[in-house]
Amino acid sequence: MKLDSNDDDDVSLFDAEEDSATRKNKIKHPVASFFHLFFRVTAILVYLFCGLVGGSFIACMVTIILLLSCDFWTVKNITGRLMVGLRWWNQVDDDGKSHWVFESRKASGNQSSASRSSNAESRIFWLGLIICPVIWVIFAFSTLISFKIKWLAVVILGVVLQGANLYGYVRCKVGAKTNLKNMATNYFGRQFLKKAFTKQEES
Repeated sequence: MKLDSNDDDDVSLFDAEEDSATRKNKIKHPVASFFHLFFRVTAILVYLFCGLVGGSFIACMVTIILLLSCDFWTVKNITGRLMVGLRWWNQVDDDGKSHWVFESRKASGNQSSASRSSNAESRIFWLGLIICPVIWVIFAFSTLISFKIKWLAVVILGVVLQGANLYGYVRCKVGAKTNLKNMATNYFGRQFLKKAFTKQEES
């Protein structure tokens, strides 16, 4: 009878580990994950469709601007907080000075499983946040090269709005007091010193 009890305990512990891994890879906020990608991907598709097929420039421009605006608000105020536990905003103090605030939810043992970010949601969030602004930057260069100046304002708006969210969430991730320029300088400095020491050891 004791052997059976130990076997049951082993099975229950094994199942618990599987359940924990499943929860980490499970999308806990499917609606937020959907709209995190929906507005920005749709804006890119509308831009490509209008550029290839043609149509009313005013209608296309208004549609893209509305999609980009909805995406900026959704990512800044909803999906970042739900999917990765990050948020940023601007506040004005009593003296009338403007301050940017970057916050990150700290992981703790007392934190409920529902409030923790899953790996799947984190990947969706950061991939969508990084790839789409890069695409708009490519659109900006292609607009200049092809002399489609009428689309330049729309493309710049896409770069600015999605780039602002990317910058804000990167600041939240690395820390509000961290200087990104200093981070990049230190990184490249370490890489240079590493290569220098490697060459000395080889010689």
